[in-house]
Amino acid sequence: WEEWRELFRIHEMPKDLLTGDLETKEGRIAFLQTQPTLVLDTRHFSPEFTDRLLASFDNLDEMTDGLLVHSENWQALNLLLEKYRERVKCIYIDPPYNTGSDEFLYRDNYQHSSWLAMMHDRLALGREWLRGDGAIFASIDDGEQDALRKTIETPFGPDNFVNNIIWQKKYAPQNDARWLSDNHDFLILFAKQKEVWRPGLLPRTGEQDKRYQNPDNDPRGPWMSDNLSVKTYSPEYDYPITTPSGRVVHPPKGYCWRVSKERLEKLIADNRIWFGSDGDGVPRLKRFLYETKKGVTPLTIWTYKEVGHNQEGKQELKRMLSESEQVFGTPKPTRLLQRVITIGAGNNGENALVVDYFAGSGTTGHAVINLNREDGGRRKFILVEMGHYFDTVLLPRIKKVTFTPEWKDGKPKRMATQKEFERGPRIVKVIRLESYEDALNNISFDEEDGQKALALFGDEYLLRYMLRWESKKSETFLDVEKLQTPFFYKLRIHRDGETREQPVDLPETFAYLIGLDVEKREVHYDGERRYLVHRGTTRDGRRVAVIWRETKDWKKEDYERDAAFVAGQGLTEGADEVFTNGDSYIPGARSLDGVFKARLFGMRNEA
Repeated sequence: WEEWRELFRIHEMPKDLLTGDLETKEGRIAFLQTQPTLVLDTRHFSPEFTDRLLASFDNLDEMTDGLLVHSENWQALNLLLEKYRERVKCIYIDPPYNTGSDEFLYRDNYQHSSWLAMMHDRLALGREWLRGDGAIFASIDDGEQDALRKTIETPFGPDNFVNNIIWQKKYAPQNDARWLSDNHDFLILFAKQKEVWRPGLLPRTGEQDKRYQNPDNDPRGPWMSDNLSVKTYSPEYDYPITTPSGRVVHPPKGYCWRVSKERLEKLIADNRIWFGSDGDGVPRLKRFLYETKKGVTPLTIWTYKEVGHNQEGKQELKRMLSESEQVFGTPKPTRLLQRVITIGAGNNGENALVVDYFAGSGTTGHAVINLNREDGGRRKFILVEMGHYFDTVLLPRIKKVTFTPEWKDGKPKRMATQKEFERGPRIVKVIRLESYEDALNNISFDEEDGQKALALFGDEYLLRYMLRWESKKSETFLDVEKLQTPFFYKLRIHRDGETREQPVDLPETFAYLIGLDVEKREVHYDGERRYLVHRGTTRDGRRVAVIWRETKDWKKEDYERDAAFVAGQGLTEGADEVFTNGDSYIPGARSLDGVFKARLFGMRNEA
C-alpha cells in the first residue's frame, strides 16, 4: 500500500475513480476489486509467499512478458546467451553517442577506439541473439554514424545492411548553432539475413483510406482508380478501346495499355474498369481497398509529426514521474520505438521478443506494452541497463505504464480498461547481476600459502598461479564447496559508500546458464529440509529437472532419505536429465557443480 501511494498516487485519485475509503479494510477491498492492474512487487512479501505464488503458474517463463536486467550489458548478454540465442526478432539500441558529454568518458585518443571496441563486442553478441529473420536498429548521430555502420558490418556483413533511416529529432531550428542546426539523428538498420528478413508494414492512416470511394456502389466496397496506360511500350498492347458511350480512345503517344486486349475484356466483364460516371471517360483500372496491403511500406525519412521528437520523449516521461522523481536526460519518444518495433518485429501480433541492451529510461519496454494493448499481440521485452536510474526511472516507468497508460504530473489520468488489463504485462521479472567491481571486491587469497610461494618464486608466481590457485575459493569464482548451502550464498556488494553482503540466486543463475525454459518452479519441504525444483526444457528439447537442497554435513542416511523423498514426491518424473547440487543417491541424477562452474566461466570441459 505504501508503494501504491508513492508510485501510483492512489490516495490522490479523483473521487469518481475511488470506490471506498482507503483507510478502512472495507474500502481497500472495494478498491482492489476494481483495480486489477495494480502492480504487485514480490519484494514486499515473504519468500514463502513468493514461492507459493510462482508455483501456481504451469508455464512460468511463457507467462513472463518482460525481463529487466540491472547489469553491465556485456555480462548480461553473456549470461543470458544460452537461453535466448537465435530467439530475438528485433534489437533496438541507443548507445552513448561518444560526444564527450555523455557517460562514456575516456581520455584523449583512447576514447574513440575504446568506444568502437565496446560497441563491436556487444554487437557481435547481439547478433547471436537474433533469429535468422531478425533485425537490429541502432540510434546514432552524425559524429559516429559512419564508424558505427562499419562496426556493425563486421559481425553482420555489409550485404545485410538495409537502410540508414533519418529521424527528425527536433521541431525547431537551433539558432545558436555554431555551424548548421542539427535537427536529425540516424537509425542504422541491419538484418541478420537480409534475404530472409522482411519489414513489418506501418498502419494505414485515415487520410490514405479516404482516397478510396465507391461512386458506382460496387458491392466489393471502396476503390480508387489507377492509370491504365504505361510508358513501357509494347505494340501488342497498343489498341483502341471503345467506351460505353461509343467514343474510341487510344493510349497517349508513346504509351500503351498495361493489359492485353483479352485481359481488358475480362476486367470490363468483372466491372474493374471505370469509364467515368457518364461512361465517356478514358478507361482506368479500379483498385479495391480490401485488396490493398494491410499496411504501408516504411519510408527512410521519419518526421517528428509521425514519430515524435526529443522534447516529446522528455514530456512523456515527466508526465509519468512526479516532480520528486528523477527525470532521465534524453529519452526517445515512445512513438519512435513503436515504429521501430512494428517494422523490426512485425505487426501481426506474434510473440516476438524485443531486446534493448542500452535501455536507458525504458522507452522500448513502454513501446512494447503500448503495441500489445493496441493489437492484442504478446510481444515480450528484455531491457538491460546498468545506470543508477534503473531503480529511479526505468523500473517505476514500467510499473506505471503497466498500471495505466495515461499519466499527468505523476498521477494516473484514468484507470486501465478491461481490454488494457487483459493485454497488459502479466509477469515482469527483475534480476541484478554482479558487476566487475563486485567481482574484484570478492576476490580473496590464501594469504599464508600465497606469501610462502611469493617468497620462493617471486612475481612470476603472482602472475601465473596466484590468481588461479590461491583465490579459487573466492565467492566470485563460485566456491563449489558452498554449493552445499545454495540458499545462503552471498557476495560482498559495495554501494553508496558501504559494503554489505547480498544473497545470490544460484538456482536462477544455473537455469540461465543451461538455457532452461522454466515451466514449473516449486518448493517442497521434507520436515525442515527445503527443496527448490526447476522443471522445464532446454534448447535441444530435453526435459530437465534441477533439484536444489542443503547438503552440508550430510551422511549416508541423509542421502538415502533424500532419494526416498524425491521419489515419493515424483520430482524427477518425466525428466530426461536430472541435476542436483552436490552428490546424491537419486537414480540417474547428475551433480551440477562442475557444469555450473564451467558454464559460468565459458569453459567447454564440464567434467
